[in-house]
Amino acid sequence: MAEQTQQGTPDVLRIAVAQMNPTVGDIAGNVAQVRAGREDAARHGADIVVFPELFLSGYPPEDLVVRPAFLEACARAVAELAADTSDGGPAVIVGYPRGEEGKRYNSVAVLDGGAVVGVRDKVDLPNYGEFDEKRVFDAGEMPGPVMVRGVRIGLPVCEDIWGDLGVCETLAESGAELLIVANGSPYYRGKVDVRQQVVLRQVIESGLPLIYANMLGGQDELVFDGASFAFNADHTLAFQMSQFEDAVSVSTWRRGEDGWACKSGVMSVIPGAEEADYRACMLGLRDYVNKNGFRNVVLGLSGGIDSALCAALCVDALGEERLRAVMLPYRYTAPESIEDAAACARALGCRYDVVAIEETVTAFSNALGDLFEGTEEGVTEENLQSRTRGTILMAISNKFGSMVVTTGNKSEMSVGYATLYGDMNGGFNPIKDLYKLQVYALSRWRNAHLPPGALGPSGEVIPARIIDKAPSAELRPDQTDQDSLPPYADLDDILECLVEKEMGTQEIVARGHDVAVVHRIEHLLYLAEYKRRQSAPGVKITRKNFGRDRRYPITNRFRDRD
Repeated sequence: MAEQTQQGTPDVLRIAVAQMNPTVGDIAGNVAQVRAGREDAARHGADIVVFPELFLSGYPPEDLVVRPAFLEACARAVAELAADTSDGGPAVIVGYPRGEEGKRYNSVAVLDGGAVVGVRDKVDLPNYGEFDEKRVFDAGEMPGPVMVRGVRIGLPVCEDIWGDLGVCETLAESGAELLIVANGSPYYRGKVDVRQQVVLRQVIESGLPLIYANMLGGQDELVFDGASFAFNADHTLAFQMSQFEDAVSVSTWRRGEDGWACKSGVMSVIPGAEEADYRACMLGLRDYVNKNGFRNVVLGLSGGIDSALCAALCVDALGEERLRAVMLPYRYTAPESIEDAAACARALGCRYDVVAIEETVTAFSNALGDLFEGTEEGVTEENLQSRTRGTILMAISNKFGSMVVTTGNKSEMSVGYATLYGDMNGGFNPIKDLYKLQVYALSRWRNAHLPPGALGPSGEVIPARIIDKAPSAELRPDQTDQDSLPPYADLDDILECLVEKEMGTQEIVARGHDVAVVHRIEHLLYLAEYKRRQSAPGVKITRKNFGRDRRYPITNRFRDRD
C-alpha cells in the first residue's frame, strides 16, 4: 500500500488501470467486473484502481440514461461498491451515469473506506461523430481535485481533455498533483497516436502527469480498443497498456521535488495498422455475437474475397465450431469459385454446406413470367439470385438460431453495389467500414499472421487464388466488378475524399481523377443512402463510418457540379 512520509502524505503510490469489457445495461455483470478487477489490483499491491468512463452502465448507454430506473440501479451499484471498500483494499475510481434533481451527469465516483468520498461530473459533452451526449446529459461544473489516499487527484472525464474549456489547467491551478482520466474512446485507424497527442498537449499546458484509462470491447458499431497509457510531466511516455486485450495493470508512482512521476509500468507494443484493423473487426464481431446471445453464425461463402475474410474473422472471433459457411451456386457461379469456397472452409476448419439455387431462382422467374413478359432481362433478374441466397441464409438463421453475417465492404456500400433483402441480409457486418483495397490488405496480413486471441488456425486461411482473381458478383456470364466501376484504387480514393474528407468534386479531380467519374461516384453515393439506412450494423474502422458518423438525408437532390 501507499508508503507514507513523515508528514503523513504518501511518496509512493501504486495505481492500477482496469482496462476491462463491460456490457451496456448489464449493471450486475459490470459490478462483478469491478469487484474482480479490484481483487486483481489488490493482489498486486495497488492503492487505487481506475475503471473507464461510464463503466457501470456500459458505454455508450444512449437513451437508457433517460430512464429513472436505470439511473437508480446505477446509484445502487455505486453504493454497493463503496461498501466493499471498507475492507481496506484499493480505492476505486469508476464511471457511471448520475441523476440529481432532474438532471443527468456523466460522472466518476471515488470510493474508499466504505464511502463515496468524491464525485466529479463531465464538463465538456461531445456532440459530433459517434457522440451524442448533449442529448442525454447535462454539463457538470468546472471541477476541483479529490483527495485520494493523501494525494490531490484531478478527475477530468474523456472529452474534458479533448476540448478547449481548460479543465486540466483549472485542476492544476486548484491544487491537483496528478490527473487520472476515465475514457470511452472508440477505435479508428491511427487513434492511439491521436490520443497521445491530445494527452501530451494537456500535460504541457497543465504541467501535471496524466493517466489515460480507456474502455475495452465492442458495443454495436463501436470498438473500444483499450491501449491505456500515461505521460509524465516531463512529456515522456510513462506506461503503455496493450491494445484489444483485457488487462489490469499496476504502475508505481513516486513523489519527487518536481511532483509525481511513474517509476515502473508496462510498455506494450501497439500493433501496426493492418493488425489493429483486423483485431478491431474481430473484437467487434465477437462481442456483438456474444453480448447479444447468439450461439453461432452463418454466412454465404461465395469464393470471393469479402466472404472469405468474413469467414476468417468469424472463426478467429468465435471458433470454427460456431461458423456454418454455405455455398449457394447458380449457373453463373464459376467452378473455380466453388473450389475456392471449399478450400477456404477446409483451411478454416468450419462446417461447409452447399445449397444450389437454380431451381429456386427458376421458380421465381416462372412465377413472374407473365408479369415480366415483353421486358428485357437485366438487374432485376440478377437480383433474384442475390435475394434467393439471402432468403435461404435467413431460413437457416431461423431454423438453427444462427446470426447471419453479411459481407459487403465499404466500397460496395458506398455506391449501392449491394442488393437489399439479398446479400445485405444479416445481423452484423464485420467489414462494413473497410474499403475494398483494405479488404485485400487485411486478407494478406491474416494469411501471414495469427492475431493474439484468435481461435482460428495459423497459416494461409484465405486461398491465394481468392486474393489474386478479379472480383465478381457472378450474376451474369463473365462479369467483373470493373465492368461498371473504376479500378478500386481510383474508386476507394474518390470515396475516401467524398466520405471521410468531405472534399469538393473539383478538389478530387485535382488529384488526377476524371471529372465524369467523380460526378458519377458522387451521384451513386447519394443515391445509395436509402440502402445504407437498412443495412446491418458493422465495426467502425475509419474516422467516418456510415450511420453514427455520416448522416446524410435519403431525399437529397444536391450534387456538387460547380
